[in-house]
Amino acid sequence: MAKTAKDKKKKKIIIFSALGALLVIIIIAVIIGSKRDEVIVVQTEEVERRNLTQVVEATGKIQPQTQVKINAEVSGEIIELPVEEGDGVKKGQLLVRIKPDQYIAQKDQGVANLKRSKAMLVQREADFRKVENEYRRVQELHEKGLVSVAELESGKSLYEIAKAGVDAARFDVQNAEATLSRAREDLAKTAIYSPINGIVTQRISKLGERVSGSSFTQGTEIMTVSDLSVMEARVEVNENDVVLISIDDTARIDVDAYPDQEFLATVYQIANTASTRGLGTQEEVTNFEVRLIVMVGGKEFRPGMSCSARIETDTRHDVVSVPLQSVTTRDKDRWRDEDMETDDTYADVTIEGITERDRPGREKTQEVLFVVREGLARQLPVTTGISSDQYIEIREGLETGEEVIKGSYRAISRELKDSTHVRVDNAVSPRNLFSN
Repeated sequence: MAKTAKDKKKKKIIIFSALGALLVIIIIAVIIGSKRDEVIVVQTEEVERRNLTQVVEATGKIQPQTQVKINAEVSGEIIELPVEEGDGVKKGQLLVRIKPDQYIAQKDQGVANLKRSKAMLVQREADFRKVENEYRRVQELHEKGLVSVAELESGKSLYEIAKAGVDAARFDVQNAEATLSRAREDLAKTAIYSPINGIVTQRISKLGERVSGSSFTQGTEIMTVSDLSVMEARVEVNENDVVLISIDDTARIDVDAYPDQEFLATVYQIANTASTRGLGTQEEVTNFEVRLIVMVGGKEFRPGMSCSARIETDTRHDVVSVPLQSVTTRDKDRWRDEDMETDDTYADVTIEGITERDRPGREKTQEVLFVVREGLARQLPVTTGISSDQYIEIREGLETGEEVIKGSYRAISRELKDSTHVRVDNAVSPRNLFSN
């Protein structure tokens, strides 16, 4: 019995010892495994030389370059409207006639007032000549001592009054002429003629409708006449991109109405003033309008068609380039402790109020990319140039023949560091290159 108890105790000791040894082995394995570098799966592409074209993309509308809004300049009822929307018109063709009756009456009244003013002027001039002759006679008599000074002064006063009457009559004639001219101009404005050859692209008013017009305010809009032979694309360009665009830059236009055709265009105008939407909100956007002459190519464009433009702002030939997603940024870390041990630029200098973050020459980030060398990701600082929709120019820091990492996005932007172990797998689906 005592032997059995002793055997059981011995057996327990062996079991617990074995369990303890197993636990120690597991802990050691975990520690060793945790010290191993994680291997990150990446996708790569060989660095090559390419021709790159920098492109600014924008969206907007197709509009005629020449578009005239026809507004009423006088008030009245439309009695003639001989054109319909879509009709072609020639320069000088009648577009609208407004009832002219009241303006004819005003013109006739102006003619009568002018005649009356001219007749009054003739009468005043005759009276003046009579008074002038009498005044000269009084002057001669005064010189001979036959009339008194009082009589001379009285004659002078009558002379000056008659002269002022003539001047007033002349002013009345001028005023009547101006009134008649304005009446004739208003009468002429009752008939509106096309200022250009074009198409009636919009007709707002109808026959019999009353319109209002004034010399001081914009009158009722009646219709729009457009020259559809020369069309333009008016696109909105972000403030960061507009500085890249220059007059005469070439562009390629996609019009939604013609999905299978691309149109060439040329930049001819860049707005100097921005237009801002959502001012004061988180959605605030500042854009500049850029206008491009479009080579229509026989297609029928209509004002207001939606379009997108790819404006080619710069082209460079035979440059080192990598995929856009290969370039990322990293902190420069110039002021790490280990660097300070070898960089004694500021070793003996203390500047009050300046932190390491503010030291001269410090830059927060550096553009970098990663290449694969002997199974390791090597971080290379680079200087970039222009970019196309797929590739970006590398001006400094990289040569052709290297194997540059282009995916995944998570690896490039977050995970990779210099000397990280990587495994290349270029069989991955392209959609996973940008996965998080």
